[in-house]
Amino acid sequence: MNSINRRSVLAGLGAAGAGLLAACGNDGSNSPSLLSPSGSQVARAQRKRSGTGRVQSLNVTAVPATLDLGGGVLAKSWAFGGQVPGKEIRVSTGDTLAAELSNQLPSGTTTSVHWHGISLRSDMDGVPPVTQTPVRAGSSFTYRFIANTPGTYFFHPHVGVQVDRGLYAPLIVEDPREPLSYDDEWVVVLDDWLDGVTGTPDDVFAELSHQMPGMDTKRTGPTGSTGSKGAMSSPSPSSSAPSGDGTPTKFRLSGASSPLLGSDAGDVKYPYHLVNGRVPTDPVVYAGKPGRRVRLRIINAGADTAYRVALGGHKLTVTHTDGFPVEHQEVDAVLIAMGERYDVLVTLDDGVFPLVALAEGKDVAGMALVRTGSGSAPEPTVRPAELDGLLVTAAQLRASDGVRLEAKDPDLVHRVNLSGNMDAYNWAINGRQFDMADPTANPLLVQEGQRVQIDFFNSTRMWHPMHLHGHTYQLTDGGPRKDTTIVLPRSKVSVVFDADNPGQWMLHCHNAYHSEAGMMALLAYGT
Repeated sequence: MNSINRRSVLAGLGAAGAGLLAACGNDGSNSPSLLSPSGSQVARAQRKRSGTGRVQSLNVTAVPATLDLGGGVLAKSWAFGGQVPGKEIRVSTGDTLAAELSNQLPSGTTTSVHWHGISLRSDMDGVPPVTQTPVRAGSSFTYRFIANTPGTYFFHPHVGVQVDRGLYAPLIVEDPREPLSYDDEWVVVLDDWLDGVTGTPDDVFAELSHQMPGMDTKRTGPTGSTGSKGAMSSPSPSSSAPSGDGTPTKFRLSGASSPLLGSDAGDVKYPYHLVNGRVPTDPVVYAGKPGRRVRLRIINAGADTAYRVALGGHKLTVTHTDGFPVEHQEVDAVLIAMGERYDVLVTLDDGVFPLVALAEGKDVAGMALVRTGSGSAPEPTVRPAELDGLLVTAAQLRASDGVRLEAKDPDLVHRVNLSGNMDAYNWAINGRQFDMADPTANPLLVQEGQRVQIDFFNSTRMWHPMHLHGHTYQLTDGGPRKDTTIVLPRSKVSVVFDADNPGQWMLHCHNAYHSEAGMMALLAYGT
């Protein structure tokens, strides 16, 4: 196995000639000069991070696997360590994580690991070709960074549409001075699933974007980078429905609608929705005791689905979103988009209760069980009344006092226009589809020390969960601190953040297929 260190990554980036480290482009224009993802200012910011001195070393191996999803469902996919979700990583605030990614995927398949929601050094963010070269099959790369902000996070690839396979796992950063009082934790990972059942994510993207499977695009790089080379699709168990132009479709979803999401709920037909890697006919079971207070850390690792989550017979107290504390709210259900995380507290009653993740607007669900006493398990299709009770979204939350940003006027305002439509599948930011062959073209430029405001204007008919790497922003008017937030159709959402983490960072829709089609931009620090 060949080890790839940071020096070889930089050499590879320089050899690529794409101007990734310092310049906006290679056209000879007077484009602004950008900070390198591994430059001296990145190293200086790293030294400012408070650390414990402890190093948690571990291996993360991406491998092909036949996954048992329960209920007799076996899926040939890719997964970390051959299981889904992958093994949880848990560290304490200030620990250094040294995670060696070993790529044992099929020949020609490159990959990476992005540490979703973590404010880390730019060259460890796991975004080829911006912050590193992709990790080749048979090779490895060690990610090393200080995890200095407690919270609920997860990790996944940032290559093609690999995020819609089984390559994801929780990352929990514990607070040694945890202010919450509870008896136990339960990490709950949600996912929409089709890989190895009705096809592959590459098949889905090819259909949505009107390409032949395996076709190369400027946005994804060569076929091996998307992960489609050598992938085998299983036949669909159902007949195909025609698209609007009469073309037969196997994966495209029609008629999914939700007022909460502003109408159109999603693009893709998924045969299963998983909770901790299990289908609802054979669910995972959390065993507890009546009266115990449990912290649920809920992660949406899906690619195209927002989930409305409720625990039958219980109230939920929302305490955190995207790792950061909020003023507590007692609710019946939460709406969680792809890439978002919610922490809730619940005091368990006596019996057997369904934890249901309703695929918003799609009329299907995932389910797990909470068992604290005797009783029969509910049917897999159960819909607890709490799903229709008091529901909270991030827009209704407020940041806790300790994490609320100081009120001040922004030094810089970036307008980010979201455009595109389902038929052309031309999702874009500011009229441009992101080009992986020229990733530093047309960056959103910031300077270290600035207070930055981003105004998202969604001119499309679909909702978009917009994710910023390397930072947490705050929704305006005292809203929560987040790294991923829903922008509804025909609406505006404003967020602010402090530019305190120099480097180059992606801003993109966390719908995997919108992002792959081009709804991404580079937010970069100038020299």
